[in-house]
Amino acid sequence: MIWRRSPVDEPRTAAAGVAAPEALEAMEAARTGEGGQGGEGGQGGAAGKPGRALGPVALVLGGVISVQFGAAIAVLLMPRAGAVGVVTLRLVLAAVVLLVVCRPKVRGHSRADWGTVLVFGAVLAAMNLLFYQAADRIPLGAAVTLEVLGPLTLSVIASRRLGNLLWAGLALAGVVLLSGGGFDRLDPVGAAFAVGAGVMWATYIVFSARTGQRFPQADGLALAMAFGAVLSLPLGIMEAGSKLIVPSTVGLALAVALLSSVLPYTLELLALRRLPAPTFAILMSVEPAVAALAGLLLLHQGLSFTDALAIALVIAASMGAVRTQAGARKAERHRLAELKDLKDSKEPTDSKALKGLEGVNE
Repeated sequence: MIWRRSPVDEPRTAAAGVAAPEALEAMEAARTGEGGQGGEGGQGGAAGKPGRALGPVALVLGGVISVQFGAAIAVLLMPRAGAVGVVTLRLVLAAVVLLVVCRPKVRGHSRADWGTVLVFGAVLAAMNLLFYQAADRIPLGAAVTLEVLGPLTLSVIASRRLGNLLWAGLALAGVVLLSGGGFDRLDPVGAAFAVGAGVMWATYIVFSARTGQRFPQADGLALAMAFGAVLSLPLGIMEAGSKLIVPSTVGLALAVALLSSVLPYTLELLALRRLPAPTFAILMSVEPAVAALAGLLLLHQGLSFTDALAIALVIAASMGAVRTQAGARKAERHRLAELKDLKDSKEPTDSKALKGLEGVNE
């Protein structure tokens, strides 16, 4: 899964599979227009109409497929430029496209704004570097499955609900199955890189939402991507050198950038205007399965029954965690609304009673 997404700052993110509460709020704000960034949305009613909801679902799934097949092409590109070289090309080309399209303003931002976007860019670069290192060593489906543990853990910790321990246990069972009882079946270094990418993904979710709240449109993403590209460029030059400017390599890297960034972000931006945030996050949870399919079709990476079952368990845990989190937040909002209604209904009565008492005293 090259790159994670944020619904406000960029068309993608928070998601990604399992969303933290802060990211889910940003996604919902982007959809309904309450966050000031996605005001065109407000079409949430489409979610309740099956005919109209099918369109945004197809957009999200199209974005998922684009990202994972872009990742598979990136793996094919690694023998030419190395994992770090491919990351560098991917980030640089994506940054160029985003800067040209978004033309972000660099003036008028506070020091805190710049601090947020720079951390976001550093995390974005680290996440991609770690994930590409993992994908270079272990099958794509396994890498994405292990990476999903980062957002899933974030969701479980942030919710502080006992029920989410069930989903954590289910995900752990999937990981044990995937490792075959020990990560020696997978390359242990590759597995460690994938877990590290998951940690960065969880951090990405938080800073993606914060960046989206501080910068309009996709300006924050474009600036963060540019900073991430600058950070990765020296590493890429050290590893690949002149291989980075071979025309055929640059062409394939541009395809990766478009498939993993421009196309999915555009599709998901459109989808988020008409799709509830929890539904979006649940749909993103199928990414490990799509990654496994891409690995099978493009990279000829076999998938055993045990591997398929492990991936299914992690996907189920991700979906369950999202539904639990969304249900808890909906119940909390409903409770607060009831308290507000109760307070509003009592105020006129109390006011009349007070006036009556005042009349008696006169």
